[in-house]
Amino acid sequence: MSSFEKFKNQKLSYFYKRSNLICYLVIILIFWLDRISKIKIIDQQNNSLIYINDYINLDLTWNTGIGFGLLSESSNLFYNTITGLIGFVIAVLVYLILKAKLVDKIIYSFIVGGAVGNFYDRFVYASVPDFIDIHYKNFHWFTFNIADIFISFGIIMLIGVDLILKKK
Repeated sequence: MSSFEKFKNQKLSYFYKRSNLICYLVIILIFWLDRISKIKIIDQQNNSLIYINDYINLDLTWNTGIGFGLLSESSNLFYNTITGLIGFVIAVLVYLILKAKLVDKIIYSFIVGGAVGNFYDRFVYASVPDFIDIHYKNFHWFTFNIADIFISFGIIMLIGVDLILKKK
């Protein structure tokens, strides 16, 4: 066996490690939860508000920016640049999943699963459907989706783990 074939087999076996396969499963599960929720809300919404209770509504909005509508811009160049940057960040996070310890792998998988869901929407719809509207009387938080929940949760976990480990 040539040295190239040994290198290739070693890299492939690393790619298919059990902990990495678990991470791929987490990413796929988050992606599909996000897709199903967005498909349901797009099909049933018809631009009307769905009242859940006094604090939560489902109200479809289309976001061309990044998380929570930040950096929304009408310029195609800006939109494409942001989309490319998001794709690059996803690639870096996938690389980190392959190299990290199990706890970090799972955290990165939450972020990647949500990011891939929103990244997919940027290509299919040229914007991201957000629909969860949390509010109190006239104060409304940013409208978000399931992918945003997992991205935010992953980032919070990443910061929390980092703070806990730095204390030790």
